[in-house]
Amino acid sequence: MQPSSSLELPANLVAATEEDGVAARWDWLERLPTVVASVAAGWDLQVGRPYQPGGQTAWVAPARGSDGADLVLKVGWRHPEAEYEADGLRLWAGGGAVLLHRSLSRGDTSALLLERCLPGHDLETEPVPEQDRVIAGLLQRLWVEPDGLDALPPLSQMCAAWADELESRPGPFLDPGQVRAGARLFRELPSTATSRVLLATDLHAGNVLAAERQPWLAIDPKPYAGDPTYDLLQHLVNDPPRIAAAPREVTDRFAGLCGVDADRLRLWLFARCVVEGARSAEMADLARLLAP
Repeated sequence: MQPSSSLELPANLVAATEEDGVAARWDWLERLPTVVASVAAGWDLQVGRPYQPGGQTAWVAPARGSDGADLVLKVGWRHPEAEYEADGLRLWAGGGAVLLHRSLSRGDTSALLLERCLPGHDLETEPVPEQDRVIAGLLQRLWVEPDGLDALPPLSQMCAAWADELESRPGPFLDPGQVRAGARLFRELPSTATSRVLLATDLHAGNVLAAERQPWLAIDPKPYAGDPTYDLLQHLVNDPPRIAAAPREVTDRFAGLCGVDADRLRLWLFARCVVEGARSAEMADLARLLAP
């Protein structure tokens, strides 16, 4: 199904909406040309074609402000994972992440006006050791304890929801013992952290762009407040074969770069692989390899 639209739509946004199959989300996609035009007019923007293939929940395109500034307009379908993106970006204030210039939330839509990263290629163009180094450096800049941190949801909230989902739908790849152990750790680890900081939770090489203001900047965070060790996981689980080939060496090295405890990282990584293993045989195998 392809919505009738006078606005060019990112392929991934259309595909994800089709897979979701939620009528309200299709209605939002049908209204998107009007919404984008309204936001662009209200913020006095000239908006270009969207980035392709794009993301799954937002229409994102380069834009130019009335003062000639190079910007990015992100108009998204509101969903829980992205609900606090603007709040996190405000708290970071450009320290390791893109600057937020304006934001609005209206009904089922959120809109962000962001700094544009130029030249803008992502960190996946770099060798893996360099990816590790850059992401470790960014994480340590992002892990701040600003005033306003209490306004963000705690990491324990997300982890409890994922553990509940795992237990209700464990899938065919995990045995009951793995499910119990992974769900228990996912609930317990947030409460045993020795520090509580602002987290990106979705930092990986594809969400880090080359920029002029700073060499690399994080985009598309899913902010929570909690254990910094959790923030290493997305980068690691994006490359299961690397972990499977040398789990202790990889986790020891990355933990050292990030300044966190390697044994705690392995517990988190095992639990996350169990959660992912509900839908992936590869991740279930990795969970067995990492089992404490």
